[in-house]
Amino acid sequence: MSDPFLWRWKQETLGFLPERALWREHGRVLMVADLHLGKAESFQAQGIPLPSDGDAGTLNPLLTLCHQWRPSQLVILGDLIHSRLGLTSSLRDVLRALPDLIQAEVIWIGGNHDRRSWLDGLPQQASQQLGDLWLSHEPESPPQGDQPLLNVCGHIHPMARIQGANDHLRLPCFAFQADDARLIIPAFGELTGGHDCDQRYLQWLVADDTIVPWLSHSRPSRARASA
Repeated sequence: MSDPFLWRWKQETLGFLPERALWREHGRVLMVADLHLGKAESFQAQGIPLPSDGDAGTLNPLLTLCHQWRPSQLVILGDLIHSRLGLTSSLRDVLRALPDLIQAEVIWIGGNHDRRSWLDGLPQQASQQLGDLWLSHEPESPPQGDQPLLNVCGHIHPMARIQGANDHLRLPCFAFQADDARLIIPAFGELTGGHDCDQRYLQWLVADDTIVPWLSHSRPSRARASA
């Protein structure tokens, strides 16, 4: 288990994990977004033959990550399910057992793909505050209060494009937009694509099981940054 890349926003210290997850040591909270479980089965129901092994490629790493970090809470920032069509009885059984499997409370913040899906014992919840964080699926403006909150969300599946002289590479990334005080975390799911971030975002690449700051958009910087 490697150390997280620590990043600070006001009083919050967050750890970027190369497994495409976010760690909050205070309260021992592990956050992931956009698992899109049942995606292959959803496509199969529409006549598109995808192999039914994507869920194992997502769930097994999640279980491993939880066993390594031993969170008190696992927060899923939306799109746990790709669609109701893919919510098979076997997948329901696994998700129903998830709190026992990881020995932690599971908070499922509903996403746009989760609509009209339900799981016994694991209700979808609305966006909510955690310390100085506002947790949501899609980017949101937190409610006005005495102190500003950092919006931590998913939905975008952020990617960074690295352009060379004759080639380019796209990698998942953590993306921070200072103007809106928003941190977007990469998609955790195996069968997910992504969207390139524009120049408004500071980016931290997930590459070779490590986190690489990509703050200049031209070459990686090894300096840590705080907002």
